[in-house]
Amino acid sequence: MTGRASTGQRVLVTGGAGFLGSHLCERLLAQGHEVLCVDNCFTGDKRNIRHLLAHPRFEFLRHDVCFPLYVEVDAIYNLACPASPVHYQRDPVQTTKTSVMGTINLLGLAKRLKIPLLQASTSEVYGDPALHPQPESYWGNVNPIGPRACYDEGKRCAETLCFDYHRQYGLDVKVVRIFNTYGPRMNPADGRVVSNFIVQALRGEPITLYGDGEQTRSFCYVDDLLEGFLRMMATPPGFAGPVNLGNPGEFSMRELAHEVLELTGSASTLEYRPLPADDPRQRQPDIALARARLGWEPTVALREGLIRTIEHFRGVVDAVC
Repeated sequence: MTGRASTGQRVLVTGGAGFLGSHLCERLLAQGHEVLCVDNCFTGDKRNIRHLLAHPRFEFLRHDVCFPLYVEVDAIYNLACPASPVHYQRDPVQTTKTSVMGTINLLGLAKRLKIPLLQASTSEVYGDPALHPQPESYWGNVNPIGPRACYDEGKRCAETLCFDYHRQYGLDVKVVRIFNTYGPRMNPADGRVVSNFIVQALRGEPITLYGDGEQTRSFCYVDDLLEGFLRMMATPPGFAGPVNLGNPGEFSMRELAHEVLELTGSASTLEYRPLPADDPRQRQPDIALARARLGWEPTVALREGLIRTIEHFRGVVDAVC
């Protein structure tokens, strides 16, 4: 399956200079699309798309989606928003504005142009879940005033807006809920667990575990996630989701740390610190809907994905601030 925009059409990717966005731009170009990559570089980095800048079907526009965007495109992938606690808590007001005002602006653009919009939502809408694993029907357990709320509630509101535009205006929206995703081009200093562990291991620093290290996550390799994006965009108008996209394999933070230590050959020790506020104890996607409606499930095992990611990080770890 490919995206709904046929070959040779123009696709807007907001947040296109970020980790996921830059990989998505590559996939769309490989399919023959023109790509308009929009990013304000709050967390995105032009180095992620430097190799694309000379491509004849690629265009980069530095722009904040909190302000209206006047362009002509055939489909929209909205990935604009800081996605790691280190970054989204640095400016929580801007984070909320990006999810809410940015999504309103892009939905307005999609409505004017009568085109599909894929909204990159997150497993964080489930909060610290009381149901395990999490199906799309679960409403979540979110602290609306905690330090993570700027991201969690911002993304929840963005979903609300998407479904209201779908019901009120008949807009073709596609909502996907992303579970922990990793791979090359992750920001080494973004505070996410995979990048943290790899950087610490490669530098011989203690690997930081929070709480008892038994909290769990499910890790999806970036190539698998993007295949889910493209298949979701290819579904017929009227199917809005939401759809969980993630790897249902569940690993504790301690297991992940030992895997990284083995693959890097590092002598780093484990260092335990208090669990951050509102940090979920467990997170695992129920992907039955993705299997049924998209014919999708991840194919890259954690060990193989880590090998590819570590290889990338070996080339950039010395540049970590």
